[in-house]
Amino acid sequence: LRLLHRFRAAPGFEYIEILGHDELLAQRFAQVLFVIDEQNFLYDLGHCTLHHGYAHLGEEMERLVQSGKNCCKPLTRSCQERGKCFNFCPRRRIRGVMSIIPTFAEQLARARTDLRVGLPVRLASAAGDVLAAPAEGITAERLRAMREIGAPVLAITGWRARTLKARAYDGDIARLRVPGDATPQWVSCMADPADDLSMPMKGPFESLRDGPADLHRAAILLVKSAHLLPAAVVVETAANTETPGLTTLDAAQAMAASAETSPMADIVSGRVPTGLAGQSRVHVFRPEDGGEEHYVIEIGKRDDAPLVRLHSACFTGDVLGSLKCDCGPQLHAALAAMKGGGILLYLNQEGRGIGLANKMRAYSLQDQGFDTVEANHRLGFEDDERDFRIGAHLLEAMGVSRVRLLTNNPRKVEMLEASGIEVVERVPLTVGRRAENADYLDTKARKSGHIL
Repeated sequence: LRLLHRFRAAPGFEYIEILGHDELLAQRFAQVLFVIDEQNFLYDLGHCTLHHGYAHLGEEMERLVQSGKNCCKPLTRSCQERGKCFNFCPRRRIRGVMSIIPTFAEQLARARTDLRVGLPVRLASAAGDVLAAPAEGITAERLRAMREIGAPVLAITGWRARTLKARAYDGDIARLRVPGDATPQWVSCMADPADDLSMPMKGPFESLRDGPADLHRAAILLVKSAHLLPAAVVVETAANTETPGLTTLDAAQAMAASAETSPMADIVSGRVPTGLAGQSRVHVFRPEDGGEEHYVIEIGKRDDAPLVRLHSACFTGDVLGSLKCDCGPQLHAALAAMKGGGILLYLNQEGRGIGLANKMRAYSLQDQGFDTVEANHRLGFEDDERDFRIGAHLLEAMGVSRVRLLTNNPRKVEMLEASGIEVVERVPLTVGRRAENADYLDTKARKSGHIL
């Protein structure tokens, strides 16, 4: 199993499978079959390493090979140190196996689910591996187990570090050494600003400045994509440390995936008559990486440049009719404006992309006197975590390349145009202002550039 872990992160390996055979198990033997694309790596390293790991495997494998059961070649290669060893068949494929091996996108979806239930994820790189657990909800037992592996470090964003007055030597993130007597409550207080005002004296902190921070940065991106607080407990682990049952991701791939939008498929559509817009057809788009589904609502007849609204989901405004924002009135006004024809993109990017739980945390901070942008920063988030490229991809999938965009947000116009969608006109949508949300709207205009 240690060998398997080492080879799983090795360049060139497409997948690894252990195949057990009754007669080998009876003699406490196991065959390890590697199916790869690069032959040289295995020939230069694999056959000797495996032969040393399984001292008595050679003779049994030779018998099986000669009987034609497991390999397509006779034993012809010799190991200089230990005598005969068995050959590999790098080009051979096991029928049906490839279709059940998870893709990286599927592994990424699995990792997000693991993090949401509190499980650590292993991040692998050429420089070494780490275990990353979400700071949110970490238990005493899990923190103790991670301490047994290595010295834990709390990775937080630069915004959160600024709030804590901790030095962020890595710029966009900070790595804080977790004290030896730190409890899960300490970790929670560092990650969650809920009690910052009642307990302002946190620290002193030991910020790390030596060594690479890429794995810690990848850990923060992962927990953020899982809609958790953007903080992770990270421990370095040796390459031969066994972590059975934990999801392993290549850190570089995870970082690259976070910068891209996942391909989406139009799963199903159905006709929906509405009170505000009349007849419509709702399309459900599902991303390959297991992320949130998004919806396209086609209304009436489509012209060359249809009226389009990119509306981010707002449970409190759209469903509860909250007076803290203008989302509900904007949704209803957009549908009414599209009665003759238009396209509403309903993007599941709750709370400007931070998720409903973090949005409620931001609301609690607003009750303490912080504005909507300040609340995001204290939590460790950017002003706006949404990705409007998703809207461009949905429009492309619907065959739309020119739009009249119903928005007050210039950033939506810029991102659509950067993604290849021509915005022929920006149509204002100024509705829903009231005493309860006046400060919120003023902040959006002053700090986020909304045209109100």
